Amino acid sequence: MAPRFRGDNVLRVLFGLIVALSLGTAAAEAHPHVWITARSEVVYAPDGVMTGVRHAWTFDDMFSTYALQGVATKTKGVYTREELAPLAQTNVESLKDFAYFTFAKADGKKAKFEEPVDYYLEYKDSALTLHFVLPLKAPATSKQLALEVFDPSYFIDFKFEDKDPVKLIGAPATCQMQFQRPNDETANTQRLNEQNFLNGDNSNYGAMFANKIMVNCP
Repeated sequence: MAPRFRGDNVLRVLFGLIVALSLGTAAAEAHPHVWITARSEVVYAPDGVMTGVRHAWTFDDMFSTYALQGVATKTKGVYTREELAPLAQTNVESLKDFAYFTFAKADGKKAKFEEPVDYYLEYKDSALTLHFVLPLKAPATSKQLALEVFDPSYFIDFKFEDKDPVKLIGAPATCQMQFQRPNDETANTQRLNEQNFLNGDNSNYGAMFANKIMVNCP
């Protein structure tokens, strides 16, 4: 990944330039600029309380290639977890500025997360995958938990895996999970050019593309 995960808007500007150049125009009409294929696990403690969320985010080939520039390796084309460790740390530290693109409510009240733990980067099939756990600041004993994963600015598009996109880990047997993918708003997205996003007029446009996880534990 880049030295910062959109820290100080560096990545936003870089990808804006890349897309603009590729289209041969000063304003890029395509949005988003980074694509992530995600898998998530909602994690529970032995006593049945929800303690956090485990994410695995696989970045698109173009972004992965860009991100790996300058990373020293012993074997060309092979990136070990240890070699990617400094990059992983920079990424999770930068994600804090964006609330980790993960938003939670327990029984309708906002739930907050601690800083990520157990994080690492994995390189496989020409793509980088960021693994990390988001612990809840206070374990949730609520009957209903709602999670949303999205980028409010829609600079990043989150698409969950087709197979087993979300799992409950250690949840009580009575808990049931529902997963809702975002509606297809591709046509509307194409009508919004890059300037709309840069000037903040659509700063929460990405909420239309939120991936929604609902867990009910009667």
